[in-house]
Amino acid sequence: MPEIKRALLIVNLHKINAPILAEEITGELHGRNIEVDSLAYEGISEFKHQVHYDICFSLGGDGTVLYAARTMASQGTPILPVNLGSLGFIAAVQPDEWEEVFDRWLRSDAPISRRLMLEITVERRGQIVARSACLNDSVISASGIAKLIRLQVASEMAFPRDHIRIGHFRSDGLIVATPTGSTAYSVAAGGPILDPEIEAVLINPICPFTLSNRPMVIPAHETITVEVEEEQRSGVLLTVDGQTTEPLEPKDRIFIQKAPYQALLVASDREVFYRVLRSKLNWSGGPDA
Repeated sequence: MPEIKRALLIVNLHKINAPILAEEITGELHGRNIEVDSLAYEGISEFKHQVHYDICFSLGGDGTVLYAARTMASQGTPILPVNLGSLGFIAAVQPDEWEEVFDRWLRSDAPISRRLMLEITVERRGQIVARSACLNDSVISASGIAKLIRLQVASEMAFPRDHIRIGHFRSDGLIVATPTGSTAYSVAAGGPILDPEIEAVLINPICPFTLSNRPMVIPAHETITVEVEEEQRSGVLLTVDGQTTEPLEPKDRIFIQKAPYQALLVASDREVFYRVLRSKLNWSGGPDA
């Protein structure tokens, strides 16, 4: 049984019943002699925690879980995602189930889904100008009015050292997604759905000028390098998990690689993923469809 001394609640204030549930969880945890900190999240929060949390409760929808993962995963903190939105692929625990799931987790009886995360580094004229991490995807696209952008994409293996040029893309943008993110923007752009716990990365051009540019799935241990071509004149934007943005310039290089940590999601396992998938895509034919 894990020893729980301190918990963090990330509370999405856009969800009407989030503050009420946060108060309920806080009261119950205090009754168990667990210290509780709360973070009010409204989509643009920045949080630099100075202490270690033994568990994080995400009170919101999938977007709240994405923020929680970027904030807490590097510390190895498990995330219990309570769903206060519509049917989500990641936030799987219903509000009236949180205590039961929490107790099961304490008994090591709740499934833990270990999700691949990506680290993103932006290099400009030899200097690192931005770093981030994502659970869903990184999207490089035109800023402002939609225009074709020009990108060079390559893949690099660490052992043995091998640099492979994938190709030149003229498209509305490029999505680099994790298996978790394969059901987000990427699937709407014609990409495949990946099992959420496999180790792979999806490269998916958005509305490519050349129809032969198709989505690719590559091993997660390879580093993806995207370079904004020097001839690019319109603005280009990097968007991470649909929540943070970074303006890009011609000749910027974006390095996307497997993070040295995973997002640990309590009770949001493969069974939940496929149940939600059947519901959202209206796949019928079985007794539990």
